[in-house]
Amino acid sequence: MNRSALLELLKRYDFTFIGVSTAIFIMGVVNLYSATHASVHLSELYKTQLLWYVLSTIIAMIVSFIQPKNFFSYSYLFYFLIVVLLVLVLVLGHEGMGARRWLLLGPVRIQPSEIAKIGTILVLARWFAKVNPDREMGLRDLIIPAILTGIPTILIILEPDLGTGLLILLIFLVMCFYRKLKWKTIGILALIALLSGGIMYKFGLKEYQRKRISTFLNPGQDARGSGYNAIQSKIAIGSGQFSGKGFKQSSQASLNYLPENHTDFVFSIFNEEHGFFGSMFLISLYIILLFRYLWLATSVPRIFDSIVMIGVLSLVFWHTFINMSMVMGLMPIVGLPLPFMSYGGSSLLTFGICNGIATSISNSRNLF
Repeated sequence: MNRSALLELLKRYDFTFIGVSTAIFIMGVVNLYSATHASVHLSELYKTQLLWYVLSTIIAMIVSFIQPKNFFSYSYLFYFLIVVLLVLVLVLGHEGMGARRWLLLGPVRIQPSEIAKIGTILVLARWFAKVNPDREMGLRDLIIPAILTGIPTILIILEPDLGTGLLILLIFLVMCFYRKLKWKTIGILALIALLSGGIMYKFGLKEYQRKRISTFLNPGQDARGSGYNAIQSKIAIGSGQFSGKGFKQSSQASLNYLPENHTDFVFSIFNEEHGFFGSMFLISLYIILLFRYLWLATSVPRIFDSIVMIGVLSLVFWHTFINMSMVMGLMPIVGLPLPFMSYGGSSLLTFGICNGIATSISNSRNLF
């Protein structure tokens, strides 16, 4: 490739998704260093996080040069491989903290449930794009998509990972609504959701999962036990006030009052150190990224590409909204990472692939 061709490629290449995500990640890795620098066992995690982000960005760049028609062509194959990996997790997976969620590949741990979100989005987008894409859907039209969603969801819940399983259901619902549902179908789905929610709470949830819900409603009932994390998280957020305590000044992190401050509760530490203004800046970056996804979903000509982008938008939105809400005490605590901020290689790879898909679809308008 000569110089002029390279310059033309760079000029037409859409860097916005990877660029905004990188800005969020930089804030995240600095926050990760601050949250873990006082811990002997965790102080080097930021280096691992940097390596994972470099790898995820490389993968995102590779995916961005794949033509979107290939996502359509190989969506069922990718979905099948994901289901096989989820079955292998239940049989051969590595167990940690009472759950079997990881596959060990030498020194590397891979969490297939993270990548399953992308596989489900692609296979649902293909189904919706192929089957009557121009008319409103009734309940019968949702049977096959519901089965395609239900298989990975059930396998993930069996690990157990209820948070990720419910997240995939939320993505499915958003994609269904985008594809247009009949009002009668919406009413039936709402009724099914209410009934199944009550039944699951009574018979499907384990004791510690029910305790999370009761703790959310009244954290003070078990302030030293199940309500401890929620209380300490709100203390961290409140103590940041408007301008924050400053870099490496989080008492909740340095004194280890807030467990999992490098994964689920990174936003709490960020609030404590950078305050309301810093948090508003971070949230603004997420809003820019989400609106960019939405803009792309409404501007591409192919229905498959549009539905995929709604799935990606839903994935990033629900992760961000649920994580921020739970650390502020607005939702029960579930193990969902904050995109590009929380520590975790599988999570970074998943969101990196999402950005690669978005960039590919954007580039298809003027590169492919």
